[in-house]
Amino acid sequence: VQLQASGGGMVQAGVSLTLPCAASGRTFSSYNMGWFRQAPGKEREFVAAISWSGASTSYAASVKGRFTISRDSAKNTVYLQMNNLNPEDTAVYYCAADRGWPLTENGMDYWGKGTQVTVSS
Repeated sequence: VQLQASGGGMVQAGVSLTLPCAASGRTFSSYNMGWFRQAPGKEREFVAAISWSGASTSYAASVKGRFTISRDSAKNTVYLQMNNLNPEDTAVYYCAADRGWPLTENGMDYWGKGTQVTVSS
């Protein structure tokens, strides 16, 4: 599985942004998908996850209620909709895939290149 995240940019606090992650490979629908982020000077951290079927989702406490993860298996794409962004959300965002659940930063099978999100106050 090859993953490519996109959609990052520089935005002001309070706006919304959606990050798509396109996956290649016919086995995309069998993988649980996750989003992680790494802020400057910090460790990479879990943001959100969605199961292979889309039936289960999980969020970090810092984004719960503001971010929504979804997937479109017909398009081989997973999305991270981010609402009410604040400067603390500034980070490089990565999508990743794994067959296990729950998803952990150290256990992912595949990683995509990140996309930078910068939120100004």
